[in-house]
Amino acid sequence: MNLAELVRLAGVVGAGGGGFPAHVKLSARADTVIANGAECEPLLHKDAAVMEHRPRDVVRGVELAMDAVGATAGFVAIKTKNQHAVETITAACTGTRVQVKLLGDYYPAGDEYDLVHEVTGRLIPAAGLPIHAGVVVNNVETLANIAAAAEGRPVTLKYLTIAGAVREPVTLAVPVGTSFAECIAAAGGATVPDPVLCLGGMMMGETTTNLDVPVTKTSTGVIVLSREHPVVKRKLTPPAAKARIGKSACDQCRFCTEFCPRFLLGYAVEPHLVMRGLGFNATGKQDWNDWAALCCACGLCTLYACPEQLFPKEACDDAKSALRAANRKWTGPTTPRPHPMREGRRVPIKALLRKLSLEDLNAPAPLRAEPLASARVRLRLKQGAGAPGQPLVAAGARVAAGEVVAEPPTGALGARLHAPFAGVVEAVTATEIVLSRSA
Repeated sequence: MNLAELVRLAGVVGAGGGGFPAHVKLSARADTVIANGAECEPLLHKDAAVMEHRPRDVVRGVELAMDAVGATAGFVAIKTKNQHAVETITAACTGTRVQVKLLGDYYPAGDEYDLVHEVTGRLIPAAGLPIHAGVVVNNVETLANIAAAAEGRPVTLKYLTIAGAVREPVTLAVPVGTSFAECIAAAGGATVPDPVLCLGGMMMGETTTNLDVPVTKTSTGVIVLSREHPVVKRKLTPPAAKARIGKSACDQCRFCTEFCPRFLLGYAVEPHLVMRGLGFNATGKQDWNDWAALCCACGLCTLYACPEQLFPKEACDDAKSALRAANRKWTGPTTPRPHPMREGRRVPIKALLRKLSLEDLNAPAPLRAEPLASARVRLRLKQGAGAPGQPLVAAGARVAAGEVVAEPPTGALGARLHAPFAGVVEAVTATEIVLSRSA
């Protein structure tokens, strides 16, 4: 059985947030494999923890992926600032085909377009994927899971950081399906009343007040904040108000564009032109929307660059939705050329922390040695790209640890789900399987 099939059977998806089924990437051909350990979301440390505590699994995963896709080069990309993780991953790479690539502490260093250019010097064609530049990119935790899959072990645990307004910031390994409320309790609880959760980080994450949201295979962490935090207030602004404010207040200063990491790599992303399009109701609006087609939704324009605290990232999100609805594909130039001022305009994480009012919450979040022993989990049937899984169990069924409980439809893109522990199925709904641990 080849590696791609073993990875499919183990239910491995991108663990850095994207959730793309890993077996599909391993079925391609490429000359380079990159382990993405850049982890540029402020306050999150789970990738550094994985590299520090499971370095051999990460390196083994890279080598396995290299063999699967026919690559001759393999890299682990990690920020120089993560000194302990750099030391452990460097030691693990010694005597292997894998090299360490040190990165500066910039945001968004983990964006695939940025990362491929930093590591290989290549530029992904506009609207393309890393594979179009001969590269396969996977998160470091994904590669550790690939190494486990090669030994027949499915994905049942997830690493994530609990940070922000909690008593004890910590990185945990938890059963997939554990509630964020339980994770926050394991960090000593929130230190603010009525907390708001930024799932996946401040810049690109989802904001919610629901603490019962379950951890999925794509979860990277949660930042707990007060409802009165300035960034939370901005994120909770109603979408219609964001558009209305932008339509009336944008003065076309271009700061959103000049700091855009995709623009600085030479791609045709110009958020200020998308903002200009807010003033159009019908005729011509699609032409302004085109300037958002290659946006990576990193959030720098909204949360860092705009001097008027407007919402160009959200305008780009809406523009991309409109383009998809109209089935309008990118037809512009596909060969980018980096901006001559790119290096001088990259945004250091320290500067971003100041802008986000997070400096006081920037604390270590060490990995806790033992995985969290959750008694009850809610396994969402859709935990990444593709179709949701189809349940293979019914309420009342007893399942073993690691047993397959859901599978995507035959021939569809998706990933298997496995029981993280032995237990009893409480319920099966259209969106999730609820499982309680056996006594």
